[in-house]
Amino acid sequence: MGGVNEIGSNKAVSVATTPPISAPPSQFHSPSLSRSPLLASDDHIQPANKTPRISTPRFVTPLGSPIRRALQLTRLDPHDAWLPITESRNGNAYYAAFHTLCSGIGIQALVLPVAFTILGWTWGIITLTLAFIWQLYTLYLLVQLHESTETGMRYSRYMQLCSATFGEKLAKWLALFPIMYLSGGTCVALIIIGGQTCKMFFDVICGGTCTAQPPTIVEWFLIFTSAAVLLSQLPNLNSIAGVSLIGAITAFGYCTLIWVVSVVEGRTEGVSYNPVRGSTEVTRIFDVFNTLGIVSFAFRGHNLILEIQATMPSDEKHPSSVPMWKGVKIAYTLVAMCLFPLAIGGYWAYGQRIPENGGMLTALFVFHGKGTSQFILGLTSLFVIINALSSFQIYGMPTFDDMESIYVKKKKKALPWWFRAILRAMFGYGCFFVAVAIPFLASLAGLVGGIALPVTLAYPCFMWLKVKKPKAFTPIWCLNWVLGLLGMALSGVLVAAGIYVIIDTGVEVSFFDP
Repeated sequence: MGGVNEIGSNKAVSVATTPPISAPPSQFHSPSLSRSPLLASDDHIQPANKTPRISTPRFVTPLGSPIRRALQLTRLDPHDAWLPITESRNGNAYYAAFHTLCSGIGIQALVLPVAFTILGWTWGIITLTLAFIWQLYTLYLLVQLHESTETGMRYSRYMQLCSATFGEKLAKWLALFPIMYLSGGTCVALIIIGGQTCKMFFDVICGGTCTAQPPTIVEWFLIFTSAAVLLSQLPNLNSIAGVSLIGAITAFGYCTLIWVVSVVEGRTEGVSYNPVRGSTEVTRIFDVFNTLGIVSFAFRGHNLILEIQATMPSDEKHPSSVPMWKGVKIAYTLVAMCLFPLAIGGYWAYGQRIPENGGMLTALFVFHGKGTSQFILGLTSLFVIINALSSFQIYGMPTFDDMESIYVKKKKKALPWWFRAILRAMFGYGCFFVAVAIPFLASLAGLVGGIALPVTLAYPCFMWLKVKKPKAFTPIWCLNWVLGLLGMALSGVLVAAGIYVIIDTGVEVSFFDP
């Protein structure tokens, strides 16, 4: 990582000793390298046609002065100009809202009424409300931690902030697998959901009148994956802002359509709101904890917040946290307008009859497939497909960034376009292979929610304590310790509960048989 030259009265001249490194001319004017004279380090990037030069400081200033603080806020990794997350830093609050909404709401929200079947009305609403407030608070912490006023660093990736806070070894143990799953695993789940919904859409449009042989479910997975791979060729995170906008609109659209149709059609016959109780006390306890995992899994996207904020310009007078938090508030207002009506309206309409697999989407087709307009059913399915394609792009971006960073750090130049296309195609079709091999991945929502929960609810609290160092036993110090420890404890219990429920109730395991 490039650092800032120490400027003092006893050191007037610093010599850059790094040999020239070739780079596309356009990259030298990238927003992430707009202050390149301050990047004198081992990784400093210079045009190939220029020789190392002697840089003389323009001023001598005390360490604590405002000018020195302004200098510190310009510490940027020179490799960032060639990586997809930070290649473009011209984002704004609206882009942040598009990305955050697209990543923050998805098909997992449709199973929230399933949690109510165990928790009941009162505890279901209380749990959902507390989880929403808790994850919004930790999201605020991440936005504030993106830039360090002490070191001048911009932490543009969740794993980067974890490594800087906990150390590289501990960060890998704590966060590497959850973050990898939240990127690659989510893309696999999106292929499964997208492919299955493509089949549903075809059935609605065809209406049993088509004479052509419909594609198999594996072929639908392949069709969806090919469309996702084609769309993934957009170069960087800012370039998919329009895709995220479409994804956000369709997510809000299908969530609203599903709960409105369910409520308008009225309660199903024989609906019951009595919480489901297991046969033994142990089973009942683990069922409750497993539903808490389902609720926590409904809130996603924290692993992408730092990456989204990294697309924005920032300086001392205009820190990126201001437009980022504005975009987050817009996005999560809309998220609340989707999640709460879905959970409450869905449980009111279907009660204990809500299907565990697919949740509200499956219930819509099972209970109202014949009485509802085919146009509404087709439009809902189409919105789910488009949202899944859009979400694939933003959730795949951290993996694209990781793959390309290996080449960039080794070769000290941008990845060729054809190599980028190959890598992204390999990732997409690799996810397709996993989706075909493990099609029951969506049945593990409770277990996965427990594993990924610290990324959302616990780690931000600990990182804030480590970086900000608040005075011991102050209210904010106590709050973050309590939330962090509670999040870790809850994660362990949810993982145990998820495993117990899988063993007790069973999961229909069908390798290579979607």
